[in-house]
Amino acid sequence: MSMNRIYLYLFALLPMMAFAQSAEQVLSTDSLLVSTGEGDAVALLEDAVEGASKQAADSAYVAGDYHTAIRQYESLLQGGVNAEVYYNLGNSYFKVDDIARAILNYERALLMSPGNGDIRANLEIARAKTVDKVVPQPELFFVNWYLSLRAVMSVDGWATVGILTFLIFLIGMGLYFFVSAIQLRKVGFYVAVVSVCLCLLSNLFAYQQKEIMQRHDKAIILVPSVTVRSTPSESGTGLFILHEGHKVSIKDDSMREWREIVIEDGKVGWVRLADIGII
Repeated sequence: MSMNRIYLYLFALLPMMAFAQSAEQVLSTDSLLVSTGEGDAVALLEDAVEGASKQAADSAYVAGDYHTAIRQYESLLQGGVNAEVYYNLGNSYFKVDDIARAILNYERALLMSPGNGDIRANLEIARAKTVDKVVPQPELFFVNWYLSLRAVMSVDGWATVGILTFLIFLIGMGLYFFVSAIQLRKVGFYVAVVSVCLCLLSNLFAYQQKEIMQRHDKAIILVPSVTVRSTPSESGTGLFILHEGHKVSIKDDSMREWREIVIEDGKVGWVRLADIGII
């Protein structure tokens, strides 16, 4: 085995090791439940208390005491965000016919677990009960395809795929550089090419999902109706009306009590921060 071949192998690994390291960092820093680092005994105690509280909230929900379940789920979220708790909280709000807050919590759950079919299905049911039916601006088909593919998994899911495909890349490169059989070298080459493409794509998806989670630039209208105004003031001209449960994008959050929003058809205006819930 020539030294040149070994050098080429190591040179090929350098960029992929950087991508794998970034994927590992995403996986370690963006998990849904974060350890406090205060010792195993404290962590176990906290897990026991949280489990008991969630069990009580679930029991209240099953018993039909939805207001109690809402209070307990909200209390759980004070200690840390969790997709399952957001989902259960959304179900509880839906049961008491608070559609806007049901949608808000379904959206928060979906943000953390975009590939969850149950969350997406319940969100669509809740959306069907809203008043506003705004036609969105059309997207190119490949843009929709890309967004749908990215939403298949969460940040952690894509980061895990990135690490696994990196390991497969190592195997393929090992076959190509260190095996003498021509057929196995060809297999190793194609495996390495496919896996490096998947590794790069999964790292890109993980990075974009992380950015989406950190932006908090989407919101839900929480009041029965709101007049969207031309300026951040009650004296501003009323442009159009939105109703509870409508999802908007936040364009400008520089004002203390107002947010500039944009809706699906491109209309822009200002609403009071108190009238919306940030996803």
